[in-house]
Formats: sequence, C-alpha cells, structure tokens
Amino acid sequence: MNRVFVNPTLLRWARKRADFTQEDLKQRFKNLADWESGKIQPTFKQLEKFAQTVHVPFGYLFLPEPPTEHLPIADFRSVSDSAKSKISPNLIDTLHTMHRRQAWLRDYLIDNEMEPLGFVKSAYLSDSPKKVGRKMREIVGLSDGWASTVRTWEQAVNELRRMIEQLGVMAVINGIVGNNTRRKLDINEFRGFALIDAYAPLIFVNGADTKSAQMFTLAHELAHIWLGLEGLSRLNNLLPNDGEEENWCNQVAAEFLVPANEMLECWNRVDSEQNRFDVIARSFKVSPLVAARRSLDLNLIEREEFLKFYKQHIKQREHINKKGSGGNFYNTQNVRVGAFFATHVIGAAIAGQIGFKEAYELTGLQGGTFQNYAKQLEFVLP
Repeated sequence: MNRVFVNPTLLRWARKRADFTQEDLKQRFKNLADWESGKIQPTFKQLEKFAQTVHVPFGYLFLPEPPTEHLPIADFRSVSDSAKSKISPNLIDTLHTMHRRQAWLRDYLIDNEMEPLGFVKSAYLSDSPKKVGRKMREIVGLSDGWASTVRTWEQAVNELRRMIEQLGVMAVINGIVGNNTRRKLDINEFRGFALIDAYAPLIFVNGADTKSAQMFTLAHELAHIWLGLEGLSRLNNLLPNDGEEENWCNQVAAEFLVPANEMLECWNRVDSEQNRFDVIARSFKVSPLVAARRSLDLNLIEREEFLKFYKQHIKQREHINKKGSGGNFYNTQNVRVGAFFATHVIGAAIAGQIGFKEAYELTGLQGGTFQNYAKQLEFVLP
C-alpha cells in the first residue's frame, strides 16, 4: 500500500477550513486522527478523497505550510462583522466559478464584435443616489407601481432578475455551490457580490436568503455595476455604518425599488395602520426593514421609531417567502446558471466554437442534463 507524506498541519488546516470536526469525518476517514497526529500517512487515493470531501485543491496538501487565502475581490462587509474574516471553501469556489464564466463570456462577446455596456462605471459616489436610482429604473425598464402588480416576492425576484439580464448583465441567484445541495451558502458570510466588466458584468445573489432580501441585494449589486466597483457584500443591516460605498449603493437600491414619489403616495394610505411597514413591504416586494428604513430616509418617521422596529425585526427575523417552491430543475438553472449566459454557451457549442465538454464545465451541467436544458431553451442540438 503506497502511502504519501503530507504535513499533518495541512490536514488539520484543510479540515477546519471546511468547518469539519474529526468526529464529522470519522466514518469516511477512520484513521484521520492518526493522520493529523503524524502517526501514520494516508494513501494517495485516501488523500484524493479527503481533498474532495473538504473541498480543497489537491495540490494544497503538498505545500510546506497552509496557504494564506485572500478574497479575489474587495470586501465591503462591515468592519464590525464577526464573519468578515471568514472565507469559506463554498464562497471561494463560487467566486472562482463566476470569474471563469465572466472571463469566457467577455472573450466570446468581444470575438463576436459586441459593444461594451455604457451603464457600467457610469456613476460616481459624488452623484445623487436618488438620480442614479431613477436612471437605473429607466434603463432596466421598471414602470411605476410594477411591484404591486406582481403577486408574490418570488415572482418579483424572477421578473427583476430577468429584466436585469436583458441589459446584458449576468444575474445569478443560488443558495448552494453549483447544483451541490450539500454545499449550502451561508448568508451570515455574504449576501451577494458584483464582478465588474464592461462587456460581461455579473451579479451574484445568495439564494439562501429570503426572497424580499434577494430583491434588495439584486438592486444593491446593480448599483455596484453602475458605480464600477466590484466587491463582496453582507448587507446585515441598513444602519448607516457600512462605509461610503455600501451606504451609497443602499440609497440607490432604495430609490430603485421604492421610489420616493411612490413611497409618499403609499404612506398617505397606510400611515394610520399599525402594521404599515408590512403593508409597504408587500406593495413594493421588499422586506419590512427596507420599508422602515425608506420611511426614515424620507423623514416620515423619527430615528427612534426606526431603531425600535429594527431591534424587533432582528429578533423575529423574516420567514415570509424564504424559500421558493423548488419547481422544475431546468427552470431552476435559469436562475443558478442564468439563461443569458447559458444561451451564449449553448450557441457556441452548437456552432463549434467550443467543444461540448467545455460547455458542460462552464454550465456545470453534464451530458443529457445539458442537452435537456438546451431543449428547454429551444435549441436544436446536433
């Protein structure tokens, strides 16, 4: 039995990096404790299986010491967040996948002589968030009162995501790594991120979050696209303490989702109601916390009332529309992969510009699953 030498420190680091205890892995690796103590060494196949289980690149296990991992994008999570220093394998792998898709799409669009998108990096921090929010609504194509005509938060999120993709922005919503239901994304680590590119900008929203929270994250990350500033957001609260960039994007998102003129009209109807923030939330398909914060920004309530509601909301959390209905697997791929991106990949494969193996890797869909999804998008495969 061929055993390989590996620094026990690397094994302990890899296990802890994936938030596993020795007990968690005991059934799969009965000698793990001895490996980590250096008493015995694993075989090559055992080490490969271990690397796959803890989601660490196999080569890392042969380094002399654990590597220092850094986020490949700016971190806009609040300095006070206890989770800010956390970089999980799930987040890292998601970022790498999105970067690869963006790079491929950028090259594909340039090769096909597409023009860069004019709204990317079109705004500045010195610009009025109100004006930028209105401009975003105009370009996306949101009509006055559109959200109140949509029955559920889930339908509103899907419609907004679809409209954003029509602009040429990849808009991905996923609560797991790829299609691996065992690798769930943690909203306490991040709620979304934006990757900037003039040809292929990308928004990623943590699908483990509530639907109303996803609405705000979509708008917030779209503001990052307008600003031309990529980074990771946690959006744990709406108090003005998250730095200039995040506060600006929050204000833009608020105007984008809850325009001041519509909010004032709505307020006149619900001012006397006890649950007015819930009513406003349903009308605009946002969370009650966003409704309360918007009321504060427009001087409709005092700060003390907002802080009181904020504390109550944090205690209760939000359970409305937290999860979608699941639904058809292939429809789900329109959200996890994005029909905009998938359409280009499938088209390139059919035209012979890339091989089907590369298309499988880019979309995360293999063989018959990929072909069935292509048929759902009305492609005729050879």
